[in-house]
Amino acid sequence: MSDSVTIEIITPENYNEAGYTPDQLADFLFENLDQFRDPREQIMSCLDYALGRQAARRGFILAASDCDHNGTLLGVSVVCETGMAGYVPENLLVYIAVDSKARGRGVGKALMEMAVETVRGDVALHVEHDNPARHLYERIGFTNKYLEMRYKK
Repeated sequence: MSDSVTIEIITPENYNEAGYTPDQLADFLFENLDQFRDPREQIMSCLDYALGRQAARRGFILAASDCDHNGTLLGVSVVCETGMAGYVPENLLVYIAVDSKARGRGVGKALMEMAVETVRGDVALHVEHDNPARHLYERIGFTNKYLEMRYKK
């Protein structure tokens, strides 16, 4: 990754002073998650959770920006604490996205590595079987322990 990229940790305690607003982060994620995106209101709900804007919820956001280009947002990852330590991983990496023009520069890897370093406890993530980012997650050390099943009402 280029030395001109910085990663800001945005927490419930500092998000009002962060370099990006929740709306800017939601817009970035919606635009750059491509075919794996959720509706914007669901992304915003996740950001509210991570920023502690919902009662008894918290986590953090990592925002990678390019120092050489006026702080252009290059990548975002969102981690939410589950509150279920011991029987479910303590953290869920909900979103990670890198601007299409910045892919291949190590931004995604840097965001993943910082997320793993920043959390207390284990981390889980969900990834579509055909998502090419799956290989990055495996290289960092994520394993496929379970088959996820969902019942949708």
